[in-house]
Amino acid sequence: MITLYDNPFSPFARKVRLALRCKELPFTSVDALAHDELQSLARKNPRVEVPVLADGDLIVRNSAEIVAYLDDRYGSKPLLPEEPELRVRAREWQRIADSVMDAILHDISLWFWPTHQRTDSPPKGLYEAGKSDLLVLLSRFENDLLGPFVCGEAPSVADIAVYPHITSLKLLGIELDPTRHPRVLAWMRSMRDLSWVKADQLHIKEMSALRFFAGVPLVYEGKRVVWRGDRIEWLFARGFANFWIREHTEGRAVLPPPL
Repeated sequence: MITLYDNPFSPFARKVRLALRCKELPFTSVDALAHDELQSLARKNPRVEVPVLADGDLIVRNSAEIVAYLDDRYGSKPLLPEEPELRVRAREWQRIADSVMDAILHDISLWFWPTHQRTDSPPKGLYEAGKSDLLVLLSRFENDLLGPFVCGEAPSVADIAVYPHITSLKLLGIELDPTRHPRVLAWMRSMRDLSWVKADQLHIKEMSALRFFAGVPLVYEGKRVVWRGDRIEWLFARGFANFWIREHTEGRAVLPPPL
């Protein structure tokens, strides 16, 4: 039996859920970032990050490693194309999604998500820098799409890696432009038409209602934010090192354990 140490709102956990649903593999989901599950998560992953997949006694950490394992172990509906050139494309877009796309969206979203209890405003220019860089990535994605999906006619790991990030743009006030991004919008429709994507979207809606709109206390850490390498790298490269240093000095920015 597969257990996924999960979080309904993590793009990396969502990537793995989409892989499991695409392959029609039954699994149990544990919201491992909730306060009462953090110790259990730490025993599975000392960095206390999701997702973690337990397949019997085997523990697999990191979303890219988990999806690769699922393809190795469960060959039906592979998420890497057969052609080497398309495999390069799929892996590249997974890497872009997991690194720079996630970093930008994370760094500018701290004032938007209900889990982050912020009373301040973003540093001047941070949101604009993030939006500018995201538009560059969207233009590249627009030009790289080979068909209804990133690698052509079938969804791949690239699609399930990018999709969770693109769906969060609207929350941040960033709209896809039909004149600049027609192929991205068509790709979004192709993804949303998939039954397993629809099932995961329903899961997120149900968990949002439970976690944020049911009148219950917040089950997540609302003050401190864990920052990892790519998120810090983009912030520093864009000139906001002093913001992060202040966050760290005041105890709001923390780093995951090194091992």
